[in-house]
Amino acid sequence: MRSKSTNKKKSSERRQKRVRQKIQGTPERPRLSVYRSLGQIYAQLIDDLTQKTLLSVSSLTPELVKELTEKDNKNQMARKVGLYLAKSALEKGIVNVVFDRNRYIYHGRVKALAEGAREGGLKF
Repeated sequence: MRSKSTNKKKSSERRQKRVRQKIQGTPERPRLSVYRSLGQIYAQLIDDLTQKTLLSVSSLTPELVKELTEKDNKNQMARKVGLYLAKSALEKGIVNVVFDRNRYIYHGRVKALAEGAREGGLKF
């Protein structure tokens, strides 16, 4: 009999693989990949053809840490990460992206990051 943690991990890997099969980042339209840990959120713009990360932003980015307050909850923090990501991407000339929610459902912090990126000017 498998343990509960093994089942969760296998299910998570299957979801990630299923999502990844449908999308691919290009230099013109990179993949916006999201990762969330218990306390932080991370986002990357990835060109899958050359296998390069074009831009990486997280809630630990020094410019963002100055902006974040202790009163910000995780959703507000994710939204600010999305806004900062969009601002940085527009400076590099990236407007269109493909959203990769990874294994997470489009809800909560993942949704807040996506809405912040849209609000900042990214199109996906």
